[in-house]
Amino acid sequence: MLIALLSSAVAIALCWAAFANPKIVPGGRQSLGEYAYVFVREQIAKPNLGKDADRWMGFLFTVFLTVLVWNLMGIIPFIQFPLAAHIAFPLVLALTVYGIKVYLGVRHHGVRGYLRGIVHLPGLPGWAYVLYAPLILAEVFVTSLFTHFMRLFANMFAGHVLVAFFSSVGFWFLFERLTPLGAGLGVLGVLMTIVMTAFEMFIQFLQAFLFAMLAGMFIASGLRGEH
Repeated sequence: MLIALLSSAVAIALCWAAFANPKIVPGGRQSLGEYAYVFVREQIAKPNLGKDADRWMGFLFTVFLTVLVWNLMGIIPFIQFPLAAHIAFPLVLALTVYGIKVYLGVRHHGVRGYLRGIVHLPGLPGWAYVLYAPLILAEVFVTSLFTHFMRLFANMFAGHVLVAFFSSVGFWFLFERLTPLGAGLGVLGVLMTIVMTAFEMFIQFLQAFLFAMLAGMFIASGLRGEH
């Protein structure tokens, strides 16, 4: 919970530093904040939400930045735990997106209209809906939620375990069981820790992007009342 509170403080501080006192000619912090904002708008919001993109930018930018800070906690010295590796945090965030999706679908299209829009597939024979409708409804209301949070959790958990394993190998063979063979294994463990940490940084950014992109897709499906 302390890491969660720290992550929130970091995200707020970053936005405050970038946007609290904006200039016509942006400085370094404002330029960085604007770059992140434009990235989310152009790569996540507009492709999924179109004309509704700007209305949802606050939410999508918050989701992206929150997940990114959560993930980056895994490489901060003396913390070294990506918050998304604790399943409760991505689950609650995914449930929030899921609730917004269903609420928008029902509000804009009604229960029957929303369900009809989800299962309708032009050109599909009537008899095929007996098989198709249950599958698509299960995907929209069950598996989409599961895959949304599980993808983030599994990647962060696996990356955290790999980095912890290789760093433990390096520490053990260099400091606890130092032998000629152990020294080689220890150096290998240190090198693999560096490589896996660099790779994990890429995955941390990628997973924040994918989580926010799926959030944008789900919100769009609720607004448009279709799969």
